[in-house]
Amino acid sequence: MNRKELIDALSKKTGGSKADADRAISAFIDVVTNTLKKGDKLALVGFGTFEVRKRAARTGRNPQTGAEIKIKASKQPAFKAGAALKGAVNGTKK
Repeated sequence: MNRKELIDALSKKTGGSKADADRAISAFIDVVTNTLKKGDKLALVGFGTFEVRKRAARTGRNPQTGAEIKIKASKQPAFKAGAALKGAVNGTKK
């Protein structure tokens, strides 16, 4: 499902307009982005948690030349699914 299909599905599910659904999705993305930028977590009970994970600096290899390269430490956005979402995907009750 892409963004357009999500907007269509959300507008049908809520009975609202596509413009309202698009604004709601944009607002949700902004809230998640700003929360993660601050280094905070966003937890939606039963659905999952958005968080920032730190990756340490490490040594890698250039696949073309085989030369070692240094990879800087970085922060990665991550999503951890909640029990209800896992149960729904796996067809079990939680």
